[in-house]
Amino acid sequence: MATPLTQSTRLGPLTLRNRIVMAPMTRSRAEGNLPNALMRDYYAQRAGAGLIISEGTAPTPDALGYARIPGLFTAAQARAWGEIADAVHAGGAKFFIQLMHTGRIGHPANLPAGAQLLAPSAVAAAGQIWTDSAGMQDHPVPRAMDAADLASAREGFAQAAKLAVAHGVDGVELHAANGYLLAQFLNPRSNQRTDAYGGNGENRRRFLLETVDATIAAIGKDKVGVRLSPFNAFNDLESGFAGEREEFLATVAELSARGIAYLHLGGGTVPAELLPAVRAAFSGTLILNGGYDGARAQADVTAGLADLVAFGRPFVSNPDLPERLRTGAPIADLDAATLYTPGAAGYTDYPRHQEAEAALAP
Repeated sequence: MATPLTQSTRLGPLTLRNRIVMAPMTRSRAEGNLPNALMRDYYAQRAGAGLIISEGTAPTPDALGYARIPGLFTAAQARAWGEIADAVHAGGAKFFIQLMHTGRIGHPANLPAGAQLLAPSAVAAAGQIWTDSAGMQDHPVPRAMDAADLASAREGFAQAAKLAVAHGVDGVELHAANGYLLAQFLNPRSNQRTDAYGGNGENRRRFLLETVDATIAAIGKDKVGVRLSPFNAFNDLESGFAGEREEFLATVAELSARGIAYLHLGGGTVPAELLPAVRAAFSGTLILNGGYDGARAQADVTAGLADLVAFGRPFVSNPDLPERLRTGAPIADLDAATLYTPGAAGYTDYPRHQEAEAALAP
């Protein structure tokens, strides 16, 4: 029987088969930063979702901070993403590509020739990052972006969005969460600028909003989503800084005024008591994400706290997750050791529930 979570709904001009979203998750299978047939199969297997949001995808060469993440700045990359979109659509889901510039979270060993590690300020992130050529390496000090870099990055997001839509993708999500470039501008630890892009909340959100505006101008507001994760210290950001609550809600209000397709709050970082204020500030579709199971997702949709609920890790090991949520079938555990390894193992070889049951039958 259909429930609020499994009933169809609208996302702007799109009809979604259910309110279940596959969250964006880095999987590091794009050898040479090019989407491939293995990735096509992975997403097609999970097309029981109403909406699939792709893994973080670099809009420019400078954005390729991690090993084996895909790009969307060449004709070959765009054609490959178009093939993935076709496969997802054939399975019944809608498909957005998450555009992610990693900013200071990267290493030159992961970047193509001529690309540079760029960030709001020349402040290295604490911790290390994996490189295929030299293993774990400290995050280097990035180069602070100048006016030309800012313009190039904005245009990169917009052009990647145009390439995506031209090849059949339904829209893009701008990744302003989890300590990557757009989030780095929002946070005072990573943004120590003294120009119009730093120093206070209004200035710190300027680059995000300019990027949103450029992307809307390129493909239309109904094809643009934004992901935020405030109060989140991941990737060496400052959590709980003075005024963070007010700055977050001001950013939400600015995004609402632009009429974007959706706001995606990632990682369960927004305190529950703040969600009514988010609802009041944002008039569009709200996606919540972070540690959900079926019961909690059902409750939040029924209560009107969320329009859609995004599931991350459960989708890794349960390609038929929406059907399992509908029927109450058990949720399989994932193999964490294969989250980021090349190849099909731990990627496209997880069985559907019926297949797993059949394999156990005498």
